[in-house]
Amino acid sequence: MRLLDLALLMEQDLQSFYRKQAELNTGNSLHIVFSLLEKEEEKHTEILKSYSDKIVLPLTENNILDDVREIFKEMNDIKSEIKILPSQLDVYRIALEKEEQSLNFYRELYEKAVEEQSKNVFQHLINQEDKHCIILEELVKQLNRPEEWVESAEFGLREDY
Repeated sequence: MRLLDLALLMEQDLQSFYRKQAELNTGNSLHIVFSLLEKEEEKHTEILKSYSDKIVLPLTENNILDDVREIFKEMNDIKSEIKILPSQLDVYRIALEKEEQSLNFYRELYEKAVEEQSKNVFQHLINQEDKHCIILEELVKQLNRPEEWVESAEFGLREDY
């Protein structure tokens, strides 16, 4: 199997995973996060397919980090839902792990690439996957805080959240 085919399968797997999570979270803010991530993985699939066919797509930067900022501001509204469903945190950790695997895979492809166009495509995908990792790390961090932090002034200064 060619490395490009493997990359395509990985992106399609992530897209499927995010679609399923979006469906499971219909009606809450996390539906938006997973829907955005699904669309991102779909774009990655298109980039890889076009590259595979030697058709060059414009590699445009996206604003996914800006798109999810509002969601993190609303995290207080869904904490009780998350506490009732502790397995949700596992879903975010799994998604983060998948994104980190994608990131590492594209870094390896970048290192092996000899053509400048290949390096450009893989660097673009590295940048995108890194943004996805940031989003998922923030979700995990936000959901862990109620369990890890003691809300008492006697324990000293704490990071605001």
